[in-house]
Amino acid sequence: MIEILAYPSVESERKIGAISKRKPGADPALEKKVAEIIDAVKSDGDEALVRFTREFDAPEMERDQITVSDAEIEAALSGIEPGFLDILRQAIRNVEEFHRQQIRSSYFITRPDGTFLGQMVRPVKAAGLYIPGGMGGETPLISSVVMNAVPARLAGVRDIAMTTPPRKDGSVNPHLLAAAREVGVTRIHRAGSAWGIAALAYGTEAISPVDVIVGPGNMYVALAKKLVSGEVGIDMIAGPSEILIIADESARADFIAADLLSQAEHDSSASAICITTSRGLADEVSKSLEDQLLALPRRDTAAASIKAYGAVFVVDSIESAIALANRIAPEHLELHVKEPLPLLGMIENAGAVFIGDRTPEPVGDYFAGPNHVLPTAGSARFASALGVEDFLKKTSVIAYSKQAFDRDAQSIIQLAELEGLDAHAQSVRIRLGK
Repeated sequence: MIEILAYPSVESERKIGAISKRKPGADPALEKKVAEIIDAVKSDGDEALVRFTREFDAPEMERDQITVSDAEIEAALSGIEPGFLDILRQAIRNVEEFHRQQIRSSYFITRPDGTFLGQMVRPVKAAGLYIPGGMGGETPLISSVVMNAVPARLAGVRDIAMTTPPRKDGSVNPHLLAAAREVGVTRIHRAGSAWGIAALAYGTEAISPVDVIVGPGNMYVALAKKLVSGEVGIDMIAGPSEILIIADESARADFIAADLLSQAEHDSSASAICITTSRGLADEVSKSLEDQLLALPRRDTAAASIKAYGAVFVVDSIESAIALANRIAPEHLELHVKEPLPLLGMIENAGAVFIGDRTPEPVGDYFAGPNHVLPTAGSARFASALGVEDFLKKTSVIAYSKQAFDRDAQSIIQLAELEGLDAHAQSVRIRLGK
């Protein structure tokens, strides 16, 4: 079912190489097509949005439907089962509690010589959330609304726009609308794929532009975010989902198999890896994968993922397992070992760490509180989870007194002259003695 490979070995290096090549945004032909879509939205505005939406999502789409009305949102809320709202509100509270610790404040420093320095921390004016339709709108990605909107709201963003593709009949899943209202989204637009990203970046008649765009999506969305980056801020260019599980002989094979499948079902390009010190456990995981896969509705997708990018690496020590995990730098890292906490300080590269066999990855996806928008494709070496800081901008403040200026002027002039920037030096020199 899944390759079991000794590590280190030639075979294991080959598999690791295949997994590491799953980089997002590596298709020039597709990127050219996405660029054409963006140009169409820039030039034709709402007309382009309607044209693309009719072609790919809702055949009867009209221009006046681009923005979801308050009446539609209220109708959605009134039709939602109370049990769902209770769960949603608790999830929101959990995410808020965690992200509130990330709120940054401005700070200022004064010195006896009259120098005044500081940094002003301000939210961006407008943020855009892209929320995929999910199986034609029938599997609404509620968690994506929560994870992307909560940190924006806590940052102080006043204009939070959400774009999502409509269902075939032009409607938006009421659970998405309810979630958007609960987390403080201020406007909702029917616009999917690359044209939705372009509308957020450049604006149309119906959609005001934003300063930062966040949220998951397919390759069209990822490439569109890549192409508009610089015009607006983006969270990341996300690749296929990943999970890596470190396990010793105390771990349960059925738990591991279930967790591997929880990521493999996302996408045939998803990566599901186990690193273990026990060859016996590796065999049990493979067998459990076969058994559990039979009952999985998305078994074809999961099976393709496991075959292409799944593996169980057998290592000689937990230290070797952690070294390999740090090398791969996975999006999700689970620790299924007898004593997990002592290992935490050894983990250098991971989007999120899930400790113990009662903390499967979906706990983080939906409910615990930390953000589930995480770095993929090895970018956990330098990138972090989405957070409040993604919606903040920082402005430096500098004020020198005459005393401070006279003290530092010659040093500044010398540095400027070394760089060959005579006008810089003169702008300081002209003030000396005046």
